[in-house]
Amino acid sequence: MKYKPDWPEAKQRLTALWQRERLDRPCIAVRASLTDPAPLPEPADDEARWLDPDYWIALLRRTLESTWWGGEALPGITLMANWVICLGGTPHFDAATIWFETQRLDFNQPSPFRHDPDSPWMDKYRRLLVALCRVAGQEDFVIGTPGGLPANDLLSMLMGPQEFLFALMDHPEWMADAIVTGARDQRQARQELQQLMRDQGHAFWYGYAGWMPFWVPEPYNLTQSDVSCMLSPELFERFVVPELDIYGQEHGALWYHLDGGDARQHLPRLLSLPYMRVIQYTPAPCEPPNGPAHLEMYRQIQAAGRIVHIELPADHVEPLVRELDPALLMLDTWCPSRAEGEQLLEQSAEWASSAK
Repeated sequence: MKYKPDWPEAKQRLTALWQRERLDRPCIAVRASLTDPAPLPEPADDEARWLDPDYWIALLRRTLESTWWGGEALPGITLMANWVICLGGTPHFDAATIWFETQRLDFNQPSPFRHDPDSPWMDKYRRLLVALCRVAGQEDFVIGTPGGLPANDLLSMLMGPQEFLFALMDHPEWMADAIVTGARDQRQARQELQQLMRDQGHAFWYGYAGWMPFWVPEPYNLTQSDVSCMLSPELFERFVVPELDIYGQEHGALWYHLDGGDARQHLPRLLSLPYMRVIQYTPAPCEPPNGPAHLEMYRQIQAAGRIVHIELPADHVEPLVRELDPALLMLDTWCPSRAEGEQLLEQSAEWASSAK
């Protein structure tokens, strides 16, 4: 791997994590700036900021060359442009995010939320993906796996959250079918795009999360349900779990983004799913950041035999390494310098020796 000479060691450690094998320290992805990044020309507009291949190639090269990729951090790029795989929606762009026009529905008609492989947005996404694969070659760096949002979250955006929640109560059969149909379409779209990456000769067409890097040595799926923070356990069971089954059963392994304290009520059900392998938690803005404040939840995840994936400040790494099982722990952090990152990795082995 061009930007990571220690890739063989990182691959060995990440493979051990996936197989739940304990090594001298947990997997820790740590990045640091090597140089001040060169100025980046502004994109032509906000759509170009997310979809223009020339802009992304320039951004990618600047990121790769100005970053130290330490420990299990892999040089690469993740693509929020995945969101344009959107079940026929109309995306809009600003400097910070992608959002969608809401649609009015006739519940006497079949769901309009279907994947359109010939949409102009898919064409633009394919051009971006192919361009990045050509720059990456076989394995110079990794590219985020294409996949898009899950159907449950997409429908809440395409309908608007209030209408989505009302429809769950007023038209439950229609909504359950729309979510499952959309999930199957999203799976098909992802499979087609992964094949496109394989056709370009890119070795990392699988096993790399689309928005938060997590590499494993075999295919897996990743998903979320941010809208579940507004759902009861009963509604989660009826409308979200069937979609999780579609994604989880494909490869037998699922990485799940759990978003905020209001969604934590669903953690016991998530941990009961046989294909659930990784839980990644993002605290809500009103909560403390990832670190010691959430230790009991991390322990709950590990007690179920699942990997906990945590993005956290560097000064919170030590207590987690000391308190959690290193065989089921993936940490992701940033250090001010390479020297500090290297020291953090060296110290983590000492801390792990005292893990409970």
